[in-house]
Amino acid sequence: MSLEEQIQALDLASIQWVGKELQRPECVLATASGDLFTADWRGGVAHVLPDGSQHLYLAKPVDGETLQPNGIALLRDGSFLLAHLGAERGGIFRLQRDGTATPFLLEVEGRPLPPSNFVVEDHVGRYWITVSTRLSPRALGYRRECNDGFIVVMDKNGARIAADGLGYANECAVHPTGQWLYVNETFSRRLSRFEIQANGDLGPKQVVAEFGAGTFPDGLCFDSEGCAWITSIVSNRLLRVAPSGHQSLWLEDSEPDHLAWVEQAFNAGQMGRPHLDQARSRSLKNISSLAFGGPGLRIGYLGCLLGESIATLPMPVTGYPPIHWNYTT
Repeated sequence: MSLEEQIQALDLASIQWVGKELQRPECVLATASGDLFTADWRGGVAHVLPDGSQHLYLAKPVDGETLQPNGIALLRDGSFLLAHLGAERGGIFRLQRDGTATPFLLEVEGRPLPPSNFVVEDHVGRYWITVSTRLSPRALGYRRECNDGFIVVMDKNGARIAADGLGYANECAVHPTGQWLYVNETFSRRLSRFEIQANGDLGPKQVVAEFGAGTFPDGLCFDSEGCAWITSIVSNRLLRVAPSGHQSLWLEDSEPDHLAWVEQAFNAGQMGRPHLDQARSRSLKNISSLAFGGPGLRIGYLGCLLGESIATLPMPVTGYPPIHWNYTT
């Protein structure tokens, strides 16, 4: 059976579930040891161990504010970075497992970071951070013409804006070659990439793929063949995108009437939180991220905005191991 046939063969019956009573597990990380970590809206990180037991690492309030983690990153010492999606301000915070939270990055180029979406470490010790929009409230950025998102790089020379003018910048990831930084532009409906220069600067933007009706690209990771896997909120779609831009739809779980309602609002420039906070589907709960894990990196773990568990499913290709894959947890 060809890979394309395998992609078309998977259905919702393949899905199983891990974890329980999670709150907005938007971002999910997997390690070689079988541990799973998810962002948790109570203010920290939920840890699902291989035996099914769970721990919750909640950040102590910072200046009286409870952190609202969207993207998370696991560090080598077992601590975490949290991208804070606050109502008014953002920033990146470091969370120890005893609940101690300290600022990691609160401003860039002299200005406070707006509500922050995602953070990831790369293989040379740089950190890439996305801010989806400068607009407040953020829902004003749920527009096709949104173009005020940006990417921050933090390295030995400090933090700086590496790319600007993005259409609701969401998850980003360094390609397995190390040559490119890919990013999802959710409400501009495209996957873009930038060539990474030796000094950490980014070259001009290249659009890898543009998506059609019902696809709002959010989560992003790579397989061992260098293809990007994209999760779409609202439509619960999972797509594979080759470096050439060729797209394969692998999985979808949506109700046509619900999707049409969201699409109508999006086209009218009226999309808002209610369109993200409701889900009408058979199984999935507004999937927002994907992590390859399990034996041989052949299991997919799906983060989501509305569920209390993590969906798991067999993958037709091996995942590319993330930087934290062999970190001791």
